[in-house]
Order: sequence, then C-alpha cells, then structure tokens
Amino acid sequence: MIVLADDPPLSSVAFGDLWRAAWGTDAGPYLEAVLPRSLCWVGAFAGETLVGFVNIAWDGGGHAFLLDTTVHPSWQRQGIASRMVRRASDLARERGATWLHVDYEPQLEALYAGCGFRPTAAGLIRLAE
Repeated sequence: MIVLADDPPLSSVAFGDLWRAAWGTDAGPYLEAVLPRSLCWVGAFAGETLVGFVNIAWDGGGHAFLLDTTVHPSWQRQGIASRMVRRASDLARERGATWLHVDYEPQLEALYAGCGFRPTAAGLIRLAE
C-alpha cells in the first residue's frame, strides 16, 4: 500500500536513491537548495521506502509550478504520480496559489490531462547548454 505524505522530512540517502533510479543522475543539493523555497511537496511511501515525490515551487503570490514528478521505475504505472499531483494541487490551493503551471513532454500529456491540466501557449528560452 502506498501512503502519501505532505511535506515529509526526506533523508538525502532516500531522496538520492529515488532520484538516481528515476532520472539516472545525482540529485545534487536539491533538498538543501530547492525545498526551502517550495510551497509544498508530496512524498509517496511504501512502508518506510520513498517511492515517489513531487514538488510545488511558487512565486510567493498566486502562481505555483509543479516540478519533478518522480516515481521509482519499479513502482510506475500504478497511479502514484496521479495521486501525488492531485494531492500537491490541493495543497497549493489550500496554501493560497490560484494558478498551477506544469511543463511536460508529450508522452506525459495523458497523465497531466487526467489531473485536470489543460494545454496553454508558453514560451521557453534555453539559458544553459
């Protein structure tokens, strides 16, 4: 059974293990550099094991940004991402956000549409190579 937790404390080891399994890279100083600026985050746990994570960044006002939806490859395709995104959306609303933005690759369109997101026009500049 998967249990979701709002703003759970995350160990660097557990978070690093999840990040490497899902993204194939090191998480770097994510917990120290990113989370302190976040509106909220949601963790998904199988017992004591972190198997999923999603973060909500924000501008300090009405706009929030869904980032880094992550589910361990062994736990994907079980609805965990959808549950985390919906919970994070609720938390963002409860904490004062009026808009929630997300960027995603085409293969994730069904996931985010199923969570209530709709496509919008947006612009993007690559700032680093």
